[in-house]
Amino acid sequence: MSQNRVELQDESKVTEQPGIARRGPGALLRWFLILFVIFLILGIYAVSQRTSEHKALAQQTEQMAIPYVSVIRATPINSDSEMVLPGTLKPYVESPLYARTNGYLKKWYKDIGSHVAKGDILAEIDTPEIDQQLAQARADLVTAQANLSLSTLTATRYQDLIKTDSVSRQDLDNANGDLAARRPMVQSADANVKRLEELESFKRVYAPFTGIITQRNVDTGNLINAGNGGTATKEMFDLAQIDPMRVYVAVPQSYSPSIHLGLKACLSLTELAQRSFCGQVVRTANSIDSSTRTLLTEVDVPNPSGTLLPGSYAEVHFDVKVSGQRLSLPINALLFRPDGTMAAVVGPDNRINLKKITIGKDYGSTLEIVQGIDLTDRIVINPPDALEQNQLVNLTPQAASGDTGSASPPAAAPSKP
Repeated sequence: MSQNRVELQDESKVTEQPGIARRGPGALLRWFLILFVIFLILGIYAVSQRTSEHKALAQQTEQMAIPYVSVIRATPINSDSEMVLPGTLKPYVESPLYARTNGYLKKWYKDIGSHVAKGDILAEIDTPEIDQQLAQARADLVTAQANLSLSTLTATRYQDLIKTDSVSRQDLDNANGDLAARRPMVQSADANVKRLEELESFKRVYAPFTGIITQRNVDTGNLINAGNGGTATKEMFDLAQIDPMRVYVAVPQSYSPSIHLGLKACLSLTELAQRSFCGQVVRTANSIDSSTRTLLTEVDVPNPSGTLLPGSYAEVHFDVKVSGQRLSLPINALLFRPDGTMAAVVGPDNRINLKKITIGKDYGSTLEIVQGIDLTDRIVINPPDALEQNQLVNLTPQAASGDTGSASPPAAAPSKP
């Protein structure tokens, strides 16, 4: 009995094993599917995470490519003061002197810086060809005069002989025709002599007016070509009259109503700080320059001692009070470009607008701006040289919060130990 029970248990175990085998593959497949879905979800999450990181990095890189700038606003100047504008000194008369004849420079008598009076000889040119042409022309004139004298005697003699029928009428007509032809030949030879004498006189170069020699471009032995045509010819001397001196000032349009003829104006120069040179307005262009919106004004200043030098820069103090609001900017807020002095203004769309400005008085660390910007403009401080028109910029946190400060130059940061 016990053996039969053991056999029945073994048979039941044997009959249960196939059922287990049939259920095993389905369970494993389900587990594989669950794991696959889990890994797929993790992979999609990782890819999306990496994509978002790449986008964030690209945005951050693009954001960092846009430069950050600090901005300030111009400081108003509301006090009454005199009108002070920059001016350029020019000679009252300035002329290049060219040769009027060809040859070689024999000698020069005046050098740069020499004071000359009208009619002083400056140089002498050796002209052997002109000399020989003049000698030939004079000989031709003598020959023409001799032929004219002979024709006159012949015509006179024939005039007497025709009365006695000693010569024919044809011979008399020939003599009169020859006489009529000889007269213009003498006149032509005489004109040629005078022309060459004029060229001969140009071998000596004289000063056309009183002044100083500012440039000498020739030396002894140089080949001299007449006139100023061609690349091989250039002026022999530059002569300038510096008494009085012309001072040209570009007066902003807003100040132009204050300018009138006879207005007193005094010059101040940095190198001559203790002296003042006064003159008056003698003429204006009577037209506003459309590119600079300024009125070209000329001030004549006496310069008997020659202290004022052509080409110098000076501050022109006009004898007129300027009232109303004016603006000032620090020097480190300006851009110096070939087109002029610029201020970089940040617009509402955070793009740069380069505005050309007109500078008035120099206060040292700041400058008076008489034209070009407004009080509400956000002006870039310490602008980089590579800043361009319509360039997109970012404002520093301080500037973005609206605390742009004044036009005073920012204080230097303390140095680190």
